[in-house]
Amino acid sequence: MNPTDHWRPNASLATLQLRAGLLASTRAFFAERGVLEVETPVLSTAATTDPHLASLATRLASRPGVDLYLHTSPELAMKRLLAAGCGDIYQICRVFRDGELGRYHQPEFTLVEWYRVGYSDGALRAEVLALCSRLLGANRVEPAETLTYGEAFQRYAQLDPFQAKDETLRAALAASGHTDPGPALTGAELRDLVFTAAVAPRLGHGHGTWIIDFPADQAALAALNSAGLARRFELFIDGLELANGFGELTDADEQRRRFTAELAQREARGLACPPMDEAFLGALRAGLPECAGIAVGFDRLVMLAAAATHIEAVLSFAHRAGHETA
Repeated sequence: MNPTDHWRPNASLATLQLRAGLLASTRAFFAERGVLEVETPVLSTAATTDPHLASLATRLASRPGVDLYLHTSPELAMKRLLAAGCGDIYQICRVFRDGELGRYHQPEFTLVEWYRVGYSDGALRAEVLALCSRLLGANRVEPAETLTYGEAFQRYAQLDPFQAKDETLRAALAASGHTDPGPALTGAELRDLVFTAAVAPRLGHGHGTWIIDFPADQAALAALNSAGLARRFELFIDGLELANGFGELTDADEQRRRFTAELAQREARGLACPPMDEAFLGALRAGLPECAGIAVGFDRLVMLAAAATHIEAVLSFAHRAGHETA
């Protein structure tokens, strides 16, 4: 971009019109199904404990000495609404994650997140496909393939992710053309990097691909199935992760244990250890109904619809490394 034109938007008018139409279609989709649109606060006194995510912090003049955090997801607040009896709900909102900037990432971006009470994981996956088919065209999405996490590794990296040793994982990274991350990265983190570098880019070409049955260490806020694997499911289209969903954990004690373990990991890595969300844990203890929930990266969905190769192309104004929003 010419320096004198730094004020201009990144996205073209046609792309902004496409984006607006996709937002309207998304709202119509949920209205047809009787799913309630909700809004929850962007600021919270608690923040994510996930060691792989970094929250942005701020303070208000009216609350001196109190750190507030911009949410990385509306998930915990939405589950408080579920526990209060709101029933099926969805939200379209901006979320914020520090340290995320690249071809598919921005420090602020838009999520479409929703929860269905009493839905099985499979029923929610079918609804996600229905939404994506409406917005992208059925030929881009269906018939969707379903692979377990282990099957995807066997097919595209020729290894068993649950049994492979570090040297095998490093060899798979090298075969995919990825630079060795060094000895500091081992075990589950090395396995996750292999998935990102060698497996994910090969998923969802010609049709959507669901990955299910994730390792228990990637459960986050998901329940475990009878085999001890996470009831987590991700949708890929054209090698791009578009959606991440859970059969939701409803056990407050187990969720507190996970949060505590994540904070211990953060402390060991020298990362900030924000307060865990006690209000959310209180909602779990009061009773979260059996449900399934999912978040769809809306900007990535617009990228697919617009055949864009960089997330900046679908945003009015994007953040760039070393620069203010341009």
